[in-house]
Amino acid sequence: MAIIALVAAKGSPGVTTSALACALTWHRRLVLAECDPAGGSVLAGYLGGALDGPRGIGELAVGELRDGNLETAFWSQLVDLDAPKRERLLLPGVVDPAQAGSVVPLWQRFADFFAGLDRGDPAYDVLVDCGRLHVAGPPWPILRAASVVLVVTNARLPDLSATRALVRAIERDLTEHRVPAGTLRLLLVGGGHGRSEVSKALRLPVIARLPHDPRTAGVLALGGTVRAGRPLMRAASALEVPVGALLDRRRARLAWPVAQGVPDAV
Repeated sequence: MAIIALVAAKGSPGVTTSALACALTWHRRLVLAECDPAGGSVLAGYLGGALDGPRGIGELAVGELRDGNLETAFWSQLVDLDAPKRERLLLPGVVDPAQAGSVVPLWQRFADFFAGLDRGDPAYDVLVDCGRLHVAGPPWPILRAASVVLVVTNARLPDLSATRALVRAIERDLTEHRVPAGTLRLLLVGGGHGRSEVSKALRLPVIARLPHDPRTAGVLALGGTVRAGRPLMRAASALEVPVGALLDRRRARLAWPVAQGVPDAV
């Protein structure tokens, strides 16, 4: 599947919770990468700070700038969320604000590297928590490289107003950088307006809705036992199906001119 990026507007909740819920229920091998320049939260929250030393994208960036060793250092910076299977891995985000200065110049380098992980042996999908884009040094190169970009939003009016502006900004950027259409979708969290109403208002399809489940969200934010049967986890597990279908349709559409013998039309 390659890169699936999750992002939200200022004030919109749920990116990290949604990304972590998906990562814990994904059926393919997966790397969850925290690429929010404002900082990661899974280590201190869900994992309760239980690590044997500093690890994550900040350490990786410092090493890359110093030694250019991303390919060899990457795997040592991951945390196994389902040890010892190494099927669901976490690349923790920035924990020290000083690290952000090292990470931001490397967004394109990380985007290129992530894009190749689905061709590895074994292959991994990469689910990227991009956080809120209204921060310094947002990871635009990762959004441009993503096969699917999910804009996470609550379906209530204040959040939808901010999300509308974010959607238009992403669309402009992807168009400017000649990213093929069809990568962008809405992922609703919680209650509020209906899917068709939101889709019509924001002029963007809704791929799924994750239910309001404060008990599970609390566990994902602060640690504890995740129960697969809870509403949020069931919905997160089901999200892989429409994401996979979207990717299949997009790949077929992009490949069609080549299959017809008109490669110049791509």
